[in-house]
Amino acid sequence: MVESLSADERHKFFTDFPGWTPVEGRDAAIKRFEFDDFNAAFGFMTRIAIAADKADHHPEWSNVYNRVDITLTTHDAGGLSARDRALADFIEKAAASMGAK
Repeated sequence: MVESLSADERHKFFTDFPGWTPVEGRDAAIKRFEFDDFNAAFGFMTRIAIAADKADHHPEWSNVYNRVDITLTTHDAGGLSARDRALADFIEKAAASMGAK
């Protein structure tokens, strides 16, 4: 079973990944990414989908035109875990390389 982050690790998550915010009432993190258009947003989601599938750890997300809202949590752990930290790191690098606003 996957363990959730400790209080210190959770604090470090939000320090290390600016723009991610806690989800009220859940041990989860959310962030909105914006791109120039739908094609760029969908390409971003595709990159994440491939990495998430390989890691067997899938985000909760939604897409409206050029916006992608992503929520990270590990259901098996009942909250944020090291899996979320690894996926957030990948997401941030992908966003930067794809010109997220």
